[in-house]
Amino acid sequence: MEFADKVVIITGAAGGIGKEAARLFAKQGAKLALVDLDQSVLESVASELELEDYLAIGADVSNENQVMNYVQATKEKYGRIDIFFNNAGIVGKLARMTEITAEDFDKVINVNVKGVFYGLKHVLKVMQEQNSGSIVNTSSGLGLHGGVGLSAYSAAKHGVIGLTKSAALESAGFGVRVNVICPSAVYTPMINIIEEFRSPETEKVREQAEQRIPLKRYARPEEIAELVLFLSSEKASFITGSEYKIDGGSKA
Repeated sequence: MEFADKVVIITGAAGGIGKEAARLFAKQGAKLALVDLDQSVLESVASELELEDYLAIGADVSNENQVMNYVQATKEKYGRIDIFFNNAGIVGKLARMTEITAEDFDKVINVNVKGVFYGLKHVLKVMQEQNSGSIVNTSSGLGLHGGVGLSAYSAAKHGVIGLTKSAALESAGFGVRVNVICPSAVYTPMINIIEEFRSPETEKVREQAEQRIPLKRYARPEEIAELVLFLSSEKASFITGSEYKIDGGSKA
């Protein structure tokens, strides 16, 4: 029970990776603050996971006031924040760079960059006051390279890595660690959107994509969540400012 009584905020908690992280943290005794757009969906997640000690908070992470609200609500209920899985993100509308609209580009940046920034800004204030804490941000393999039709998403995920490194440097003196994970394809609804953009024959697209991965498959959400738990734990006590590929060897 390594995380017994630790207070953990998870954004994007209704999605595949967020939900699996919630499951694993709960098994280790953590108190959870689950954040996503739809509070009723979060309540369903909490019921499915049989959570007892939790908060379910509906919030749009691209709205700073709503981010401040989920941070404040967590602090008021539990008195502290030990771990922050800054995970919420969207893939947005896929289009080639010459065709994407400014509105669609801004939407991805607002959620995937500003949402991460607002979370860091307000959670770090709490953790720096405590002189302790661990943050894991979610970037992507596309935060390390590019992708056709994914210029906004790739730019945003590159930005998450930059935010992580700056936050790690600014927080090290307070005993706070900040790291970032960079998953490639994961069996979640988000990958379905990318597959459909590439071709209507999604099953064929998936088969071809999996064959290009040295381990010959996509990642499972729980495999990503296990990395999050490791980076949040005392086993990773000397790790900060680092990005972790988890891609089945795709970019080895």
